[in-house]
Amino acid sequence: MGTLFFFCGKMGAGKSTWSQKVASENNAVCISEDDWLSAHYPNQIETFEDYLKLASTIRPFVKRHVQQILATGTNVVMDFPANTVRQRAWFVTLCSELGAKHQMIFLELTDEQCLAQIAKRRIQQPERAHFDTEAVFRHVTEFFEFPGDDEKLNMVSRTGIDL
Repeated sequence: MGTLFFFCGKMGAGKSTWSQKVASENNAVCISEDDWLSAHYPNQIETFEDYLKLASTIRPFVKRHVQQILATGTNVVMDFPANTVRQRAWFVTLCSELGAKHQMIFLELTDEQCLAQIAKRRIQQPERAHFDTEAVFRHVTEFFEFPGDDEKLNMVSRTGIDL
């Protein structure tokens, strides 16, 4: 049985960058929510509400796909947010249904560090500039829930930008 790796961290914390690093280090398949959403819903995400609605539609398909990969003994890194109790419970259930192990990597950056990363990303990926703003960061951060001990997570914390 493969191991599932996933990430908790505010917008701009480096979840996508870390997912590539962890996939490489663990000989894992990396599955990106952004890739799935852009492939299935091109140019349809204009607001955070659009994202929430469309992201929920792909989850059943992604879950089955990831479980099939894990069952082959292959490790999987999911570049999907685990920023709320409900999101993290989805990952844990995905694994527990199979008896697969998981590791959640908690990226503990300050708001200032995240905003600095978002500013860099706007320059590096101008197509994201309309979404990568401080206003969107502040809005999305309102939903962020710190992981709790009662969530039964196999968690590793990373502080700062220490790639």
